[in-house]
Amino acid sequence: MKAYQELSKEELLSLKSELEAAYKDAKGKNLKLDMSRGKPAESQLDISMGIMDILNSESNMKSESGLDVRNYGLLDGIPEAKQLMADIMGVRASNVIICGNASLSIMYDTVSRSMTHGVMGSTPWCKLDKVKFLCPAPGYDRHFAITEHFGIEMITVPMSSTGPDMDMVEKLVAGDDSIKGIWCVPKYSNPQGYTYSDETVKRFAALKPAAKDFRIFWDNAYAIHHLYEDRQDEILELLSECEKAGNPDMVYEFCSTSKVSFAGAGIAAVAASQANLDFMRKSMTIQTIGYDKVNQLRHVRYYRNIDGLKEHMKKHAGLMRPKFEAVLNMLDSQLGGLGIGEWTKPNGGYFISFESLEGCAKAIVAKCKEAGVVLTGAGASYPYGIDPKDTNIRIAPSFPTPDEMAMATDLFVLCVKLVSVEKLLERM
Repeated sequence: MKAYQELSKEELLSLKSELEAAYKDAKGKNLKLDMSRGKPAESQLDISMGIMDILNSESNMKSESGLDVRNYGLLDGIPEAKQLMADIMGVRASNVIICGNASLSIMYDTVSRSMTHGVMGSTPWCKLDKVKFLCPAPGYDRHFAITEHFGIEMITVPMSSTGPDMDMVEKLVAGDDSIKGIWCVPKYSNPQGYTYSDETVKRFAALKPAAKDFRIFWDNAYAIHHLYEDRQDEILELLSECEKAGNPDMVYEFCSTSKVSFAGAGIAAVAASQANLDFMRKSMTIQTIGYDKVNQLRHVRYYRNIDGLKEHMKKHAGLMRPKFEAVLNMLDSQLGGLGIGEWTKPNGGYFISFESLEGCAKAIVAKCKEAGVVLTGAGASYPYGIDPKDTNIRIAPSFPTPDEMAMATDLFVLCVKLVSVEKLLERM
């Protein structure tokens, strides 16, 4: 079939009638499918159920440090948990603090602490006239929600397959001391599935920010979330690159096991320089007596080490890969060559990013919802929920079954075609 832009008005009107009839039939199927968030499916949660049996009333409850994990102590985590999370991030265990159950909480606390107490002696951000953050977009909506919650001005930075526009990042941070941070999902990014290139990571490490309290918020959420054995993205480790560049304090790196073990019941960690960690610990001693060390021990006893984790993640990949391929095969076969959309083909992570014709994303998402398939709201991947071109749609294949995923994608394709035809006719 020809690209839709090559069709005459009469051909588009005829096509529109066919698509409207198909859409009416689709609505009659009463679908109820959720592709709105990157939730693990029940089958993914099931493969970690053994973690519930790894500790019982007869278990040795002492960490390798000798501390009884049921008691107070080791505010920043048991040593073996630090090592496990350090190996996920590719950093030294001495640069890691283990916190609660989710990295999002650590990021929120880090911004909150900066607002109220500054960063390592700097003026608290709440006392400044203006605080700004750079936001590579499309990006993670929950990152943007944190900065918006604290009244921090967000500046959109375009993303490419190698990472954010580093010319823009370098220029902005060097020329404006009110820019205090940047959000990054550097590996299998949310939503596009991109991985930052070596050059991008090195340019991050070599930034010369005007603000001494500028920090890179490096959310390495998908560090070990590969889809393929033979196609795995690799990324330079930023903390060590910052050390080499003479900027050891410039980065906070975050990760968790939320999509490894159980969502909301994993362990989360932050990696940073000793100076940054010492500053964090001052607040932690006020904030908490200590996080859940029993859960930390449970995770280490079950997964053992980074090799055990990698083996476990192969099981996740085996469940995720058919769903991604069901979506991508449908997009390729039904939309390929029509000129009404482009989509990413990631090697890992949790999302596929779709770019529609300009001005169509909201309408596509609305039509899908009307017919029983819920997608993430159009615009959610941009600061303030505003996609300036109204083109980006995040597809989350993880939660539905492969069969449900195929049905949902079939409807999605139909909605893309119908909305695109309506848009092209409107332009005529």
